[in-house]
Amino acid sequence: MTDAAVPKPEGPLADLRVIELGTLIAGPFCGQILGDFGAEVIKLEDPKVGDPMRQWGRSLPKGQSPWWPVIGRNKKSVGLDLRTPEGQEIARTLIASADVVVENFRPGAMEKWGLSYESLSAENPKLVMARVSGFGQSGPFAERAGYGLIGEAMGGLRYVTGEPDRPPARAGISIGDSLAAMHATMGVLMALHARERTGLGQVIDAALFESVLAVMENLVTEYDLTGYVRERSGSVLPGIAPSNAYPCASGELILIGGNGDTVFARLCEAMDRPDLAKDPKFVDHAARGRNQAELDALVAAWTGGRSLEALLALLESRGVPASRVFRAPDMLEDPQYLAREAIVELPHPVFGQVKMQNAFPKLSATPGRVRWPGPALGEHTEAVLRDVAGCTPQRIAALRAKGVI
Repeated sequence: MTDAAVPKPEGPLADLRVIELGTLIAGPFCGQILGDFGAEVIKLEDPKVGDPMRQWGRSLPKGQSPWWPVIGRNKKSVGLDLRTPEGQEIARTLIASADVVVENFRPGAMEKWGLSYESLSAENPKLVMARVSGFGQSGPFAERAGYGLIGEAMGGLRYVTGEPDRPPARAGISIGDSLAAMHATMGVLMALHARERTGLGQVIDAALFESVLAVMENLVTEYDLTGYVRERSGSVLPGIAPSNAYPCASGELILIGGNGDTVFARLCEAMDRPDLAKDPKFVDHAARGRNQAELDALVAAWTGGRSLEALLALLESRGVPASRVFRAPDMLEDPQYLAREAIVELPHPVFGQVKMQNAFPKLSATPGRVRWPGPALGEHTEAVLRDVAGCTPQRIAALRAKGVI
């Protein structure tokens, strides 16, 4: 993509410049969200290998990963070696013109490079810095390496995920990293709002383990008040019934959420078992929870004799929440996905047309948009150094010759 081809910024954050440092998911996903809603996101990455996300996952033509077009989308790529004095000088110049810096290095790295918040904010008092790390910027664990799985374990998610007779399972995605990125994004927007009143920026300290802990519902409070330690429970939540994945005649699964009193009564009608709604074992929420296994067996026996499509149609007509277990092929064909434009398609210079999730949530007046997929490494280096950092062609050539860019 040439500099002239970069779409004009639009969206609620179109007046913001974000400098993204760091790699993998926790920091870059924050940058992706900000970019989706119009911010100019300038990603600084190693000029030789770039962000490892360029190679992660299933390798496609020219060794590129299908992960990079998503997490790198709506960003400008600048290849810059932050371990060199010249690279640090360029970074400082870019940050001096920025509203936000996002970084997810191990605590201490930015300080080692002379890029501490105190130093940067002395030149740019309005600067907001989002710092994403495994354990936060303080405390005895601060300088430890902390990947997403460690945050998921420490935050309590891993222990309660999976079947009760097996070791803890993972979610199938890097949910700890993504939760940290989303909390960092919330922090950025809060800090920008506060800046409107104070004129000053601040630091957002987003720890992976705390971001996971934030979504653990009443896990700690429940233990504190009752002594109960929540355990792994497979595809159900103990005491919430019927709410499970049930077998269909075709071998597929259907998810049914019929645990509310009125919804359960409608499910019983659909099953031609209105008597179940009045049975003392199932008459209310507490009773259904006590007899969860028996009730699930009754529902499974009913669904097992019917096709998925027939069940979905019947339960929809009765107002009972139900769904297939969606995979990527299902998403591309589903009418709700299509109507909402939840999946978008855009051109890629290597892959051709690429499909990916849209920008969420939807805003009525200033929606987000996927403007371009993840760029080539260093695709915007020259334009950004020229237009933002004020480098002359001679300076750019010298930096390139030294391997700084």
